[in-house]
Amino acid sequence: MTMSVEQGRAAAPVSITVRDLLDDRGLNLTLYLAAGGRGVDRRIGHPRIQKSGLVFVGHTHGLVPERVQILGETEMSYVESLSEEAQRAAAEHLFARTPALVVVTRGIALPVPFLESAERSGTPLVVCAENTAAAIVGLHAVLDERLAPRTRLHGVLVDVFEIGVLMLGKSGIGKSECALDLVQRGHRLVADDVIECDYRPPGMIFGEPAALLRNHIEVRGLGILDIKELFGVTAIRERKRIDLIVRFEDERAEASIDRLGIEGSVRQILGVSIREVVLVLRPGRSASSLIEMAARNELLRVSGKDSSRDFVERVDRALVRKPNESGTMQAVGSGQGAPTDRRSDMESHAPPPRGSGS
Repeated sequence: MTMSVEQGRAAAPVSITVRDLLDDRGLNLTLYLAAGGRGVDRRIGHPRIQKSGLVFVGHTHGLVPERVQILGETEMSYVESLSEEAQRAAAEHLFARTPALVVVTRGIALPVPFLESAERSGTPLVVCAENTAAAIVGLHAVLDERLAPRTRLHGVLVDVFEIGVLMLGKSGIGKSECALDLVQRGHRLVADDVIECDYRPPGMIFGEPAALLRNHIEVRGLGILDIKELFGVTAIRERKRIDLIVRFEDERAEASIDRLGIEGSVRQILGVSIREVVLVLRPGRSASSLIEMAARNELLRVSGKDSSRDFVERVDRALVRKPNESGTMQAVGSGQGAPTDRRSDMESHAPPPRGSGS
């Protein structure tokens, strides 16, 4: 198996402010800011929530300030069991680490020492009406979206039989023309030229168009075409997971192509390995038909059937060694002792079918 890494142009480390998180319309939680309002411009740089109840007893190892800290019923019931002096000490242990955001769930009333410590340190302290599980799910949904690792690629992304096919190749090789032909065949365009890619757990890469290029495609000689206006909403798709990469090459690369298709090749995008096939483009070869076959074949592979490997295995079984007249072993089809075949290279070397009448 060969592997290559798609370089792309990776974005800088992603982070968002507490203000952006609390204002996000996708955050379906009932929240209110109880203290520390001057810290709403602190940045959150990690998509996972952290529960650090042990910090109340001074164990601060492992607490990451860039993560959202969440305090549920268990943690707050412990705090409520403490004296006011112990509550103040517990609050100082937490807020001295200057976490980006602290969320208390179930609408629990906050002890005064916590409100004072949050205000003094400028740490946003938010109360959530929902329980801890719902709060974590809601926060993760937004943070996964806003903090996903991203990169930008040059290529064309199309949806062919529900398989996201990313076409790569040098500029002018025919990627956009192939995409246009696929749209005319009933498939859907996702992005042309600039593809914004982001990672989603547990190991998927999604692609979407750059905002200014959405629904558009450039075809040399025709200019910029609006696919949505020309073919309707069924011809475009806003976003698609990348399932297969097809790299276009010219005829000079044909000598190095695996003709049986059993040598696995993958390309890494944002650390995720995606299967890659190479297609050689030359006059008279229908790139769109080959893309459709590649998508159909990928559907078969996903269902557990690999045509190339199945064929090679059948050939291997057919070449099983059998004893000859002298009792020694001879591989069927080895040619030992067989008359020389002088047929033209233009003729098939397979025997004619029985009962052909010829």
